[in-house]
Amino acid sequence: MNELIAASPTVTALLGLVAAWLLVGGLGLVRPTGVGWVARVLFPLGALVGLGVAAAGVAALMPTFATQQVVLPLGLPDLPFHVRLDALSGFFLVLLGTAGAGISIFSAGYFRAGEGTAPGLLCLQYHVFLASMAMVVLADDAYLFMVAWETMALSSYFLVTTQHRLPEIRRAGFLYLLMAHVGALGILLCFGVLHGGSWQMTFDAMRASTLAPFWAGIAFLLALAGFGTKAGMVPLHVWLPEAHPAAPSPVSAMMSGLMLKTAIYGLLRVSLDLLPSGPWWWGLLTLAMGLGTALYGVVFAAVQTDMKRLLAYSSIENIGLILAGIGLVLICRTFDLRVLAALALAAVLIHAFNHALFKSLLFLATGSVMHATGERSLGKLGGLIRRMPWVAAFALIGSLAIAGLPPLNGFVSEWLLLQTFLQTPQIPHAFLNMIVPLGAAVIALAAALAGYVMVKFFGVIFLGQHRESSLATAHDASRLERVGLAWLALGCVLIGAFPQAALDVAGRVTQALVGAAAQRGPSPWWMTPVAANQASYSGLWYWAGLILVTGVTFALVRGLYRGRSRRTVPWDCGYPWQTPRMQDSAEGFGQPIRHLFGPVFKIEREVPRPSDAAPNYRIQIDDRFWVACYQPLGRLLQRVTERMAVLQGGRLSVYLLYSFLTLVFLLVCVL
Repeated sequence: MNELIAASPTVTALLGLVAAWLLVGGLGLVRPTGVGWVARVLFPLGALVGLGVAAAGVAALMPTFATQQVVLPLGLPDLPFHVRLDALSGFFLVLLGTAGAGISIFSAGYFRAGEGTAPGLLCLQYHVFLASMAMVVLADDAYLFMVAWETMALSSYFLVTTQHRLPEIRRAGFLYLLMAHVGALGILLCFGVLHGGSWQMTFDAMRASTLAPFWAGIAFLLALAGFGTKAGMVPLHVWLPEAHPAAPSPVSAMMSGLMLKTAIYGLLRVSLDLLPSGPWWWGLLTLAMGLGTALYGVVFAAVQTDMKRLLAYSSIENIGLILAGIGLVLICRTFDLRVLAALALAAVLIHAFNHALFKSLLFLATGSVMHATGERSLGKLGGLIRRMPWVAAFALIGSLAIAGLPPLNGFVSEWLLLQTFLQTPQIPHAFLNMIVPLGAAVIALAAALAGYVMVKFFGVIFLGQHRESSLATAHDASRLERVGLAWLALGCVLIGAFPQAALDVAGRVTQALVGAAAQRGPSPWWMTPVAANQASYSGLWYWAGLILVTGVTFALVRGLYRGRSRRTVPWDCGYPWQTPRMQDSAEGFGQPIRHLFGPVFKIEREVPRPSDAAPNYRIQIDDRFWVACYQPLGRLLQRVTERMAVLQGGRLSVYLLYSFLTLVFLLVCVL
């Protein structure tokens, strides 16, 4: 054991960093009500640990790095914990540490007393959440994986229910925990199939097991359902738009930016590492589920009037894009198109990293807005760019990135994904050649709608006039909040400027999982993933051109029109009494989407009557999956549990009889 640890210095250092996260969290209990102690000392320490985790992940992505494994003296006598660090786990550790550091710095300026859970206890839950996600990525056996997975679910549940005194928060937390355990059951059953009757729960044993095609398909479907539940795949997504608005904004950022990626990691680990190459329908099913999830999420995001629910549905859309990319990887792997599979996998990995950055950035920006205004309804915001210029600037970067506009990072991964779709005619299968290219049209539609959603998000919150008089007293983010926002925004800019560097990092993982890497460009800022004469992109040159055009335009305007211009009010169409109620609203932005995709929504309207003294038009948009599937299932389970309640007679003799009958039944089954 000591020799194994000595031979794995990076893993040993990582385990020490995970223990440091737990220690930082435990120190919160020293002064559970001390806001200054938690915010000014512990959260910055947690950010430093996050940077250390990211550095260890970078070490695992170096060309000279060899996979390291450790058997820990923990667990059960016959089931010790196994830990493994390879390129895939290293990439997700970089994601976790980089985005987690920015969120932790922001949290140091965000959390304060009087927000439900005591600051010290919240600090413990927060850092246990981070440590458990790191252990999910490092786990090398089913036992440790499930222990870390359940710890992640429980710690995030307590973070979601920070405002536990509110009934709607408790309901959202219960729904999240219920769906988390449904997904965990699917993952547990998947591992039960993967061991192939060997009863060895290590991932090495699962890789070595030989499964019949039927059981391999069952294991894949269980993995897709289990990890898809945690990722927010439609129709298993219903917890996500409820839990994100209920949680504090830094927690929402961690859940959307980090926790959803552990589900993507798990699906990649099972489908590309533990399972052999499967039939083409694995990829087609994943592709179809991903495209449906992406389109469903962005359509619902377009009609939201709560800014955190809007971002939650946007997360569903981005997870759909990632799942679509995984579907392409599986299809290409089936037909041994390694370079094309590597290109699709690189797009998946880079988009997962990008989403961790810009979605965390946007959730944190909404947290600053909520602290400054006390509002999260888009209908009560507006004009905040004057009062919150720093938050508005960082939110603009995040909005442009998530909309997939160059030269920011969101464009890089979506462009790579579209390039993969354009290469799918190489697939030697007539049916797939007919169906798969249609996915490019869905991706393009989802990307266009994502831009539409971000225009609504940024425009309604920050532009125009104040919709409420109380917004005139709004204040900008604190210094530590700005540092956290700037860290994440910087990541969005750098990946957009140096896309080939991101592709090189992803290439370490693709080489390990599919045996190939995308074609390398001539420089870190010039990307030619297919061929230089077919497709190329340079983020740095795009930035240079953008700055040059802006500078020349500014200089010309200043030189030609300085002193010759005058300021006046804009043309008011002959109606001078313009009020904030007359500007575009969130409902108005969503109206075209409601009409175009009307059958997707469950819409209830309350139309004012002519006799109403204060007429008010109200519209309620519900998820059809929730109304048609989950509500009837909930009512059925309620009726069943009411019938089963007769078993609780309250008499000890009856309970002893139940125990005796159970024992007899088990003896009969064993014998």
